[in-house]
Amino acid sequence: MSNVLNLAVPSKGAMEEPTLRFLADCGLGVRRSNPRQYSAKMGGGVAVNAVFQRAADIPQKLMLGLVDGGITGFDIFSEHLGETDDVVVAISDLGFARCSLVLAVPEAWLDVSTLEDLADVTAEFRQRGRTLRVATKFPMLVRRFLMRNGLSSHSLVEGSGALEIAPSMGYADIIADINETGTTLRANHLKTITGGTILESQACLLVNRTRLTESPSRLETLRAVLEMVEAHQRAGETVSITANVEADSMESVAAAVLRRRDLAGVRGPTITQVFDPSTPGRVFAVTVVLPRAQLGEAKDHLRACGGGAITVQRPLYLFDERSSIFDRLLASLRRD
Repeated sequence: MSNVLNLAVPSKGAMEEPTLRFLADCGLGVRRSNPRQYSAKMGGGVAVNAVFQRAADIPQKLMLGLVDGGITGFDIFSEHLGETDDVVVAISDLGFARCSLVLAVPEAWLDVSTLEDLADVTAEFRQRGRTLRVATKFPMLVRRFLMRNGLSSHSLVEGSGALEIAPSMGYADIIADINETGTTLRANHLKTITGGTILESQACLLVNRTRLTESPSRLETLRAVLEMVEAHQRAGETVSITANVEADSMESVAAAVLRRRDLAGVRGPTITQVFDPSTPGRVFAVTVVLPRAQLGEAKDHLRACGGGAITVQRPLYLFDERSSIFDRLLASLRRD
């Protein structure tokens, strides 16, 4: 079954449900009949086997070549595999599981609101013969960030549980942790600081270079997956607008719509004649596909062209001639 692509997906964590929902929205729903299953088939007519793993373990499985691809957080990838050549980011912005890796200090530190203020505190600690203690689950990213910003006098306290309690318990001065809404930080009397964002993260799709370059069939399966994801993401940014316009001819309708080429659709308007025995003239349905931000302008323009009974729909997919995401990945694999 060399043509079957093994894709690791998060299980038993905060990323499991949004990942499965995202795949289903892309037409790639995972048919998992038993929640205790560790693998399941993916829909959409693609030869993909979904392998359920902890999000934190997926980078390791990719690095060892046990799976062909995987979905996890960009923060996890950056911490564990940021400098590994054999694991490549195919899509860095899947659009869910958004969060930030940030520095957070006690609210009682009233004079500390910026990264520069924290540098001053670090210097004061050094003069007193001690270092700034930072509790984190991301030692590589945090160390690199602190060193790059001149906070060389620090020590990292690695933890696996809730880090927000570390300053109040006394085993760390500040923390560097994942933040989504800030609610947990505030509940534990911590605050973020200006310039203290270490990394912006969201879900990403990773692939193993060796397994794909060695198997043209799996690479082709990946192309089909990436194209479904890309088409769904592109469709989410667009709307399809249809208006009925009374006119003498299709050409006159086209001329009126094309007076505003920026509102005439991604590829120009689609115009078809409508059979309507109740209308003495000829009626044409005009459809344009546009970015959602142009909906208001497009509606007014179609009305100015004589349009009535305007309907707006959200397309599920918007396919281009080729998948630009796959082409970029392919070029990267060949170049490297």
